[in-house]
Amino acid sequence: MTAGKTLVFKPWAWAVFILAVLMVGLCAGHDKHVEPRKLVTTIGRPGSISIDCGVNEGYPDELSGIYYSSDSDFVTAGENKPVTSDKDIATHPQLGKMLNTLRSFPEGKKNCYTLKPEHGKGHHYMVRVFFNYANYDGLRKPPTFEVYLGVNHWITVPLENGHWYWNYEIIQFLWTDTIDVCLVNIGSGVPIIAGLELRLLNDSIYQIESRVLQKVDRWDMIYHEFETTRYKDDVYDRVWFHQTFPKARLIQNMENIDIQASNNNYGIPTEVLRMATQPLNGWNSLNYSYIMLPEDSSRELYVYFHFAEIVNTTKGQLREIFITLNGVKLAPITLEYLKPQSIGPQNFSMKGYVNFSIDATVESNLPPLLNAFEIYMDVNFSESPTNAMDVDAIKDIKQTYKISRDDWQGDPCVPKRYVWSGLYCSSGNSPRIISLNLRSSNLQGIISSSFFNLTALETLDLSNNELMGPVPEFLAQLPNLKVLYLSGNKLKGQIPLALKEKSNKGTLQLSLDENPDLCRTDACENNNKRVVLPIVASTVSIVALLIFLSVLLIICKIKKRRQKGAKLKEEQSMKSKNRTFTYSQIADITSNFTMVIGEGGFGKVYLGTLTDGTHVAVKVLSSSSKQGYREFRAEAQLLMIVHHKNLVSLVGYCDEDDNKALVYEYMANGNLRQHLSDGNRNILSWIKRLQIAVDAAHGLEYLHNGCRPPIVHRDLKTSNILLTENIQAKLADFGLSRAFSTEFASHISTSLAGTPGYLDPEFHSLGVINKKSDVYSFGIVLLELVCGQPVITRGEERNHIIEWINPLIERGDIQRIIDPRLQGEFNMNAAWKVVEIAMSCVLPIGIKRPDMSHVVSELKECLDLEMGSTETQRMESQRLNNSLEITPLAR
Repeated sequence: MTAGKTLVFKPWAWAVFILAVLMVGLCAGHDKHVEPRKLVTTIGRPGSISIDCGVNEGYPDELSGIYYSSDSDFVTAGENKPVTSDKDIATHPQLGKMLNTLRSFPEGKKNCYTLKPEHGKGHHYMVRVFFNYANYDGLRKPPTFEVYLGVNHWITVPLENGHWYWNYEIIQFLWTDTIDVCLVNIGSGVPIIAGLELRLLNDSIYQIESRVLQKVDRWDMIYHEFETTRYKDDVYDRVWFHQTFPKARLIQNMENIDIQASNNNYGIPTEVLRMATQPLNGWNSLNYSYIMLPEDSSRELYVYFHFAEIVNTTKGQLREIFITLNGVKLAPITLEYLKPQSIGPQNFSMKGYVNFSIDATVESNLPPLLNAFEIYMDVNFSESPTNAMDVDAIKDIKQTYKISRDDWQGDPCVPKRYVWSGLYCSSGNSPRIISLNLRSSNLQGIISSSFFNLTALETLDLSNNELMGPVPEFLAQLPNLKVLYLSGNKLKGQIPLALKEKSNKGTLQLSLDENPDLCRTDACENNNKRVVLPIVASTVSIVALLIFLSVLLIICKIKKRRQKGAKLKEEQSMKSKNRTFTYSQIADITSNFTMVIGEGGFGKVYLGTLTDGTHVAVKVLSSSSKQGYREFRAEAQLLMIVHHKNLVSLVGYCDEDDNKALVYEYMANGNLRQHLSDGNRNILSWIKRLQIAVDAAHGLEYLHNGCRPPIVHRDLKTSNILLTENIQAKLADFGLSRAFSTEFASHISTSLAGTPGYLDPEFHSLGVINKKSDVYSFGIVLLELVCGQPVITRGEERNHIIEWINPLIERGDIQRIIDPRLQGEFNMNAAWKVVEIAMSCVLPIGIKRPDMSHVVSELKECLDLEMGSTETQRMESQRLNNSLEITPLAR
């Protein structure tokens, strides 16, 4: 039976099918399909994950109230095993049922748990793993294996020394929306795991910047030997163990301590703070020592002390103490009744050991006291993950074709010795997938568009599979593709002309053999037309139906089209203004260069007026400018095609012999630096500052992710953020940027780029300018908006704004951080969030800084939070005024 006869036989069936398809997507527009996130029950703060490895079903723990999920939703391999010994469970009852089971991994070199916290990237998380061998296999031979966190080696687990139980805990800032915890078999036994937990932390505590911290000790002063404190008492579910000091005694106070106080930003629980230790005999010291293992002796150590006065001191009594840490005497601390106080790491190196003593000062008439302390060591996570775009693409390919290779877990390229089979990756930071061999992999369906996102691919082998449909055009657009094997499939239709041309030129090695329905000649086009005729004839019966549905689609999308039409009209208006000017016209526009309104890298900027009365800013290239003809043309050509509401638009340019000028739209309110300066009497409100931050972030995000190829600004600073009459922010002077062919390409510069204070610290060491350099500069701009401080303070010493703000963040002193000219009129939560975003942008290591799309999203949340707070205050004020029957005064 021919295809034409099949269609004519039952046209109503085709009509019903088309109707169903169109009605499903009738009003969907172009919304991106989002896979529903698997529900994960959380504890305390949202974003936490609790996994009992080896159980078949989840359950709530009776003691802690934590809901533990089965690990079947997080890992694709392994075997569930019961643990018969209850020795460790009796020793650690707070761990509940977790140690009753485990999952072992007898197959595969690397097996990974993939965690997707609700809050995603851009936050600090605590990751905790539990191991309990307990002779589950009857061999009395505990295994040794490696654990990787993401792409970096975390620990080598030695389950030995008799008790066979171990747990490890680490604090890390998450740069991706997922985190992989991978167990690696090193030939010394089968890897096992009993439990896995992830906890969202407050980003203002454990300020680790680029560091990753592994817990060494966390002690409180509880009486009972095996008693521990954790959730629900500790909102972050830290597990506190008991420590006994020699020649000391325990004291307690059952009063409620104000754990919600602002100075308890570490959230130390009441159960920990209401007990303390002090010297047994009068004024002796409290002493503690910890010596690291030889293999860890080069790591930095960090100590956090936690205090609360639990003795109701009478009038005139004073407890003032000082800490001597590795021989360095720290500043004195005065304790107040029932008020928590934490002392974070100090700015000096501690390697190999920790030795501290706590003593009373001369002025104190009470002995020293300590409630709890924590010790962490620095973990060197130097490996960079695979390019994020490549990771998303290869994981989409894995899911689309249901590829079930054992080693396709975790990061595809890093570490190198565990690279996925069939892949070959580039070296260096953020590796790219440059070769993909899926030959004879039982791939079925069409060739996925995800291959198009592997832009660094040089070799792609999809031969000997069950791939159907046409050869997609996008394969010819992969910029680096040199080898393409598609033979031995069921592809049909014509070969894209662009692929043919590349093959004929010898720039692409193309193999398309053994695809019986694939047409290789121009005659195919005529054959296709003959096949189409009966199909067209058979569909006449449903034309009316299609027209009807088309009308419905138009009605459903008319609003969206109007919005797009307005935007297009605006863009067309901009483009219509792009034109060239003669030098004489430039002179006329500026009234012979009368009014100077600024000066930049090119030269002076003059106020001008076009013939229709429109004000413009004319930037004239001076003969002494550091930039030359090449850079001028680059700026002009870029700005002619780059249009965004948060970028200063180019009206036109002059390129006449040695006379060169750029004509921009005029920005009535000058630049942001002027508005933040001390001499400006019109103080920008907090909500305006947030809106400016969002505007500027939108502009930079468009340059990075909306332009192809991406554009790097290279000199982002407050003086290059201009403001319209309505205080809308637009980025200027991005024309000296360099366009990049790939997302993570970089430009090795031989001359200075950027402005001191805003310049990426990696530029000084590596000479690299890339998108993450702009992110650093944007972080500095955010700090200026928040603090109202100049980037570099000139006095006896030149202090950078990061050096100024770091101690204040450590103390949690948001009032000192925010510009005092705002007089406290800001939402504290929004302010902290902006500070956290800024500090993530200025991390020393570029690869660890967020993408601007993430920054935009986070800043919009801050703006929504502030606007919601402002509206609440307005409504409350109105309610009070109404209740008092008072007419509000005009402001």
